[in-house]
Amino acid sequence: MKMQQNKLPKGWEIKRLGEICDLSAGGDVPKGNYSDDKTEQFSIPIYANGEKNDGLYGYTDIVKVSKPSITISARGTIGFSLKRIEPFYPIVRLIVATPKNLDNLSLEFLNYGIKNIDFKHSGTSIPQLTVPMIRNYEIPLPPLPEQQRIVSILDEAFAAIAKVKANAEQNLKNARELFESSLKQVFEVKGNDWEEKLLKDIALQFGRGKSKHRPRNWAGLFNGKYPFIQTGDVRNASKYVNDFSQTYNEVGLAQSKLWHKGTICITIAANIAETAILGFNACFPDSIIGLQVNPQKADLDFTYYLLQYFKSELQKLGKGSAQDNINLGTFENKLFPFPKSLEKQQEIVKTLNTLLFETQKLEGIYQQKLQNLEEMRKSILQKAFNGEL
Repeated sequence: MKMQQNKLPKGWEIKRLGEICDLSAGGDVPKGNYSDDKTEQFSIPIYANGEKNDGLYGYTDIVKVSKPSITISARGTIGFSLKRIEPFYPIVRLIVATPKNLDNLSLEFLNYGIKNIDFKHSGTSIPQLTVPMIRNYEIPLPPLPEQQRIVSILDEAFAAIAKVKANAEQNLKNARELFESSLKQVFEVKGNDWEEKLLKDIALQFGRGKSKHRPRNWAGLFNGKYPFIQTGDVRNASKYVNDFSQTYNEVGLAQSKLWHKGTICITIAANIAETAILGFNACFPDSIIGLQVNPQKADLDFTYYLLQYFKSELQKLGKGSAQDNINLGTFENKLFPFPKSLEKQQEIVKTLNTLLFETQKLEGIYQQKLQNLEEMRKSILQKAFNGEL
């Protein structure tokens, strides 16, 4: 938080945010003075924390902040800042930094300075910032003409970075859509050599895990040696799971049903129809279906790809008031298309495996590019506020 004055160019000063800005935090949504959409009566934007839609929450007819300011996301997406020129109404503890004197502080420079700060936050379940926490954060402050020069350079650099980033994100999206279109072609362009089957028809074992033996009840009480897999583990897993990031707890074998390596896990609650193939023996709760494929009736990889393709259709079957879920009976009665011959299934798998490998390679390239762009952005900001531009 503390900066060294002697490393900055002549004429620069180090200022705390509390010295140069009036700081405040947003409150509750104004009840009775609110609209989801902008109307003639409710035209004042309401801003909350987060990046989605630049934090726009709705509209009111009450002005709480009338001066040009910077908003700083104080919950969830910590430190995300935006320049606000028009009057607005902040809520949900969104922090507002209003310059005390715009004659010696550029609003745009302040915004870049806040983006350069690595905010530390508190909170276990929900990270958050408070006004007292950020009051003593410091930014280097050059004379106003130098601020304006730096802003001009950063605007141009960040516009170029944003353009390259948008291209990389589009290419990443295209790579993923290419594989999805290939899945669609496989499972929608079928011939007479295909047939409809229930999953239990191609299974050695098919059913739900046990709910009463969750790790919070059994971990530490038994000398367990098998990992207990949760729905979140399946959602975050790659195709073949050798390790669920060690997020599991161990349970006693005698206390829970054991599913063997190679079992397809299918979530049927919360995030429905997420799938992964176990790379080890494990146990899981009744919010996950286990499918152990009979190798004489179907190919394991083909079945995995099939479930990937039908994910969106399966999600539509989910019903529930608190959270979506699929009744096992509903899932058991769903028919899926399979080629009649194992050789045909394996031929399709070979093609999809090759395409998946190339897709993942492209994804890696574009994700690395996005990471490099973010590092470049941070480096430019750091140079700017070290007086090195």
